[in-house]
Amino acid sequence: MSLESASQKEYKDPETVIVQDAENVYRPDVDTSAVDERKLMRRIDWHVVPWLAVLYLLNFLDRGNIGNAKLYHMTDDLHITDKQYLVALTVFFFPYSLFEPPSNLALRKLRPSMWLSFIMLVWGIAMTLHGVVTNYAGLVGLRVLLGLAEAGLYPGIVFYLSCWYKRNELGTRVGVFFSSATIAGAFSGLLAAAIHNMDGVGGKPGWAWIFILEGLVTVLCAIASFFILSDFPDTAKFLNETERVWVVRRLQADMKFSAGGEKFKMKYVWQSLADWKTWLAMGIYMGFDGPLFAFSLFTPTIINQLGFQATAANLLSVPVYAWACLMTVAIGFIGDRVKTRAWVNLGLFGSGLVGYIILICSTNPSLSYFAVYLAASSIYPTIPNSVAWVSSNVEGSYKRSAVLGMAIGWGNLNGAVTSNVYRSVDKPWYRLGHGIVLAYIAIGWICSLALYIHLRRENAAKERGERDEVIDGVDNKNAREENGHFESIEAARMEKGDHWSGFRYSL
Repeated sequence: MSLESASQKEYKDPETVIVQDAENVYRPDVDTSAVDERKLMRRIDWHVVPWLAVLYLLNFLDRGNIGNAKLYHMTDDLHITDKQYLVALTVFFFPYSLFEPPSNLALRKLRPSMWLSFIMLVWGIAMTLHGVVTNYAGLVGLRVLLGLAEAGLYPGIVFYLSCWYKRNELGTRVGVFFSSATIAGAFSGLLAAAIHNMDGVGGKPGWAWIFILEGLVTVLCAIASFFILSDFPDTAKFLNETERVWVVRRLQADMKFSAGGEKFKMKYVWQSLADWKTWLAMGIYMGFDGPLFAFSLFTPTIINQLGFQATAANLLSVPVYAWACLMTVAIGFIGDRVKTRAWVNLGLFGSGLVGYIILICSTNPSLSYFAVYLAASSIYPTIPNSVAWVSSNVEGSYKRSAVLGMAIGWGNLNGAVTSNVYRSVDKPWYRLGHGIVLAYIAIGWICSLALYIHLRRENAAKERGERDEVIDGVDNKNAREENGHFESIEAARMEKGDHWSGFRYSL
């Protein structure tokens, strides 16, 4: 029997949970025939996704509320210049980006309920202290601490979700979880406008109460997370043994062979560095993360400079984020159904290009406000679609955590650039800032196209047998020693992950 026929026999239907070769079944002693898939997946959704959405809402709210506070004279009260304010925004991104890859590895090594709750507690304390800071040095120090603590949440959640769901299910779940970022954008404007009414309470200005109250809520939720968050499928306490085995088998049938557990080896990190998909993924993440931070930090300011007062600008940002929320969930659902995430990405990045071209050319406030909607409907939905696309094409839990950490870290590092592009001297139209964001979106579009082309060519090469390994006891005329020599198909797929000849990339 050839390697090709063996692979086809075992993975004839990648959506099924049943694997024909009993020797390779995870925990073959456990009978999972009585499991109701629809009922169990609904229970998993309720245990996993909603609380993650709450955590990311707080993450995004705490990260961007400095933009709302600025409208209420924070910079005047702290006696800092526009340049110093931009520096305070910028220093957040260096620890935020650099700590993401090691944080993801720590998450895989430790329990998610422990690691994610811990970093959340730290950033909640840092956010609360923003409300008592009295000078520029204190603000910069707290922004560094906030970046360090917040770094692990987003890539950690993305990796965590990829350990629970199949490749054609991930987009919807990431879309639902990430929609909380758009809700945070809308909610932050409403919340800031409401909290500002506390101006003078306790001798503190309204902007200080924005930080204090939102930070205290984060601290309370961090404590609750120790008890609410579940861990990985093979150890989740809300599942019984039969259900845990069923979930692991289901993931392994979807080519996530490491779902049953994997020991850390440094080679997984080197594999991620040597994989061209990692570098294209970094370009894609750069294409939406740079614009994301610019959009979230400066949307109230941009609207304000179009002729609206501070509170009106905050309130006018609400429908923009509400629209982005609807688009994010819709695109996540569509991406899972059409199973061609590359074309979805190209379309979304394309609409972003149109939006920012309008912003650069327009001198009409109404037209510019419309273009802000176009930008929001491009930036936010692209993120869950890209996250699902990249993570579904990297096999091996540690390798996937490293790839996601590097891609997201590099994308977020570009926030250090885009947080400086909207300068006061460029108001009210901010054409320089819009032009730089436009360039970022173009990079995302190009890298999405390049990744699609490379994945398609690699799938074709595997179909032709050019990637077939030498397997002991298997007669395969296409097998080549340079592709590896293994004692069994199981050993080949566990060792090579997504480079295994039987693995097919999703386009």
